[in-house]
Amino acid sequence: MTVAMEHKRKSSWDSKISVSTVSTRRFSRAGTPSSILSSDSDIRFTRKLGGQYRCGCCVLAAFLLFMLFSGVAIYLGYTFLSADPPDDQVFLATFRVIAGDVFVSDLSDPSTEAFRVRSREYRNRLDLVFSRSSLKHYFVATEVLALDGVDGRDLVVHIEVIFDPRYRTITASEVTEVLAQEISPGSRKYLGNLTVDPKSLEVQESREALTAEVVLQTTSSTLPTTTTTPPPPRRCSKLELDYCKHLPYNVTSYPNVLGHRSLQDVQNDVIAFRELVDAECYRLAYDFICQVLQPSCLPGPNEDRLYVPCRSFCREFWTGCGNRLPDRIREALDCENFPEYAGPGSCKPKPGCVRDLQARALSPRLCDGVIDCPDLSDEKSCSYCPENSLHCGIGRACIPRSKRCDGSIDCPNGSDEKDCLTLATSLNSLRLQPADTPHYANYSREGYVVFNEKGSIGKLCTENLNSSLPPPEMENVLQTAASSLCSLLTYSGVESIEIKIDDEDDVQYVHMQDPSASEITFVRAPCPSREVMYVRCSDLECGVQAMRGKGKGQSLAKMAAPGDWPWHVALFKQEVHVCDATLVSAGWLLTTGSCFQGQPKAEWLARLGTVRLSSSSPWQQERRIVGMVKSPVEGSGTVLLKLDQPVSAFTDFVRPVCLPSDNDPLPPANLSNCNTLGWARNRDLLQRVQLRHSAMPRCENISIASVNSICTEPAYSNDDCNEEEVAGSPMLCLLGDGRRWALAGVGSWRIACSKAGVERPRLYDQISSNVAWIRSTIS
Repeated sequence: MTVAMEHKRKSSWDSKISVSTVSTRRFSRAGTPSSILSSDSDIRFTRKLGGQYRCGCCVLAAFLLFMLFSGVAIYLGYTFLSADPPDDQVFLATFRVIAGDVFVSDLSDPSTEAFRVRSREYRNRLDLVFSRSSLKHYFVATEVLALDGVDGRDLVVHIEVIFDPRYRTITASEVTEVLAQEISPGSRKYLGNLTVDPKSLEVQESREALTAEVVLQTTSSTLPTTTTTPPPPRRCSKLELDYCKHLPYNVTSYPNVLGHRSLQDVQNDVIAFRELVDAECYRLAYDFICQVLQPSCLPGPNEDRLYVPCRSFCREFWTGCGNRLPDRIREALDCENFPEYAGPGSCKPKPGCVRDLQARALSPRLCDGVIDCPDLSDEKSCSYCPENSLHCGIGRACIPRSKRCDGSIDCPNGSDEKDCLTLATSLNSLRLQPADTPHYANYSREGYVVFNEKGSIGKLCTENLNSSLPPPEMENVLQTAASSLCSLLTYSGVESIEIKIDDEDDVQYVHMQDPSASEITFVRAPCPSREVMYVRCSDLECGVQAMRGKGKGQSLAKMAAPGDWPWHVALFKQEVHVCDATLVSAGWLLTTGSCFQGQPKAEWLARLGTVRLSSSSPWQQERRIVGMVKSPVEGSGTVLLKLDQPVSAFTDFVRPVCLPSDNDPLPPANLSNCNTLGWARNRDLLQRVQLRHSAMPRCENISIASVNSICTEPAYSNDDCNEEEVAGSPMLCLLGDGRRWALAGVGSWRIACSKAGVERPRLYDQISSNVAWIRSTIS
């Protein structure tokens, strides 16, 4: 029996099934193709396309073929018939470094290691100059062609700067403007420690690729001399812009941050800025705009200077209002031209610190004895701190200004009697420093011997020594006094002593009452001859906790106080804290290379002098990372980080650590005085954990050890889950003199938290094997 079933739809799609169980005869309707399910259970579907759809498919196929052939034709035409893309624009530039670097004979040969290292440093710096300038969208690269000069004298740098001209043609004047702005004394960012003669800058475009070898003149470098009239020294003037009359100061100076040279220039632009304030794109837009148009002016000994907003303040403004700025102002208002915060007086931080703390639910930090605001506003408006008093810098303690250097300790840390005898280039430089705490904004390695007595300052007069002592004995007295002073200021020794004629007005003087006594006493006296003592100390001692005095290394608390670990550095990637580092010299940090894995182009910031990450104390400093050098030691992942500008202002809160030496092998055999530093679980307060040696197999169970590794564990069996170490955390050991700390190791990875009663071992990269490389790289 044969059964035929047909399912027919109203569309042009027809599906027919025939089922045959007995006969193989085929039945179908006339003129209609069918699919047959035979006795072998073979199923077939046959679908028929209507005429109008067949026509549409043909059209579609033809269109696709046309597009395919057109694409092939365009590609072949562009490849074989179009003109070659324009060559890169190459500019040749030359400038002379007159301070901060010198020419040595090895630099004349490009094949030497000295040339490779030095040229790489200049190339990295110049890459940053152009990649963050107004020409950054067209910039390709810089190359150092030659380093020229006379041995031991100025260094002449020959470079080429390459741009992509496909989007815009660059002119030599634009390249000159970028370089001139960078080498100008008031705005150096990436060549910060170098002084370049502005007259030596030459830029010219090379239309052809440079193939000829650069000829070096090792005897002398002849540069054209031009006569230019130097600009007059900056002077403060009255703030006259009515729109900014509400600022807390009344003096400004021209040219301002945007280059306005007069009040009329400012008034021509003020309407555009007022529109930003009215748009409410940033809560503090008025404060920032007025501080840019009418920046505060501070008097100086030779010329006055602008007191401009900090870079972080500029970036916050730019985040809210940057897309509303006109193009002309957008190029001038580059946040990279604003300074990083480097302590009191470096720049004006964002106002309203107390209000920000309250907005972030950090009100308990107000009046808690820990300074969280750069202007001390969180502690100076408290009941324990009367108006016009000095905050001791730690704890809930303020003192009257008259108790500064009065002979009795009034602050819990003794800071009111610290540095009562110091060095300063002038009394005016001291008077200009913020007077809200007893702590000076920076150390002075050389200067006049200055005394401070009950808040009044003056200089040490040597007139009585000339009249009462023979020359040999006078030299001994001066040498003894200078040695004691340099040691008191934590310098390693005395470099020179001079007797100078004081040229400042309104100066008080003291004499040494009994120069031969074991303790020198100073008494106030006139100084008709105006002969004063000028001392130059040697290098700053490393690893000294200046805030704790001598011999206090054993009394450290678990929670770090300001100044306990002045070499500790927090590293931020895109404003997020991810790693730590250690300050080993003015321009270099030491950390681990694991911090930078997979982050080749991120922007890194180093914050020094902080013990609380979410605060902005007056003693912290910030620098950008502009270079990295990896350790060549086998099994070591240590790296050196180059700061964009050296730390020029060493303080009690920011100073370098020591490196291991042959006399003090580190780590010591018993690790009795070694610590590591980490952060509280919420990454707020800096803390220490005392360490002891541990068997290497314990560390190998949690990490991969190398021939350069040190295995340790906490000295006390307590649950340390409240403390977290990030990569780059230091292992610090007290040296044999009992007062200096040295860096013994660097943690390569974050240390995970442990359960109560189960201590976690810590693996560190040993530093003693890297000392030779560290010293050679820094020098």
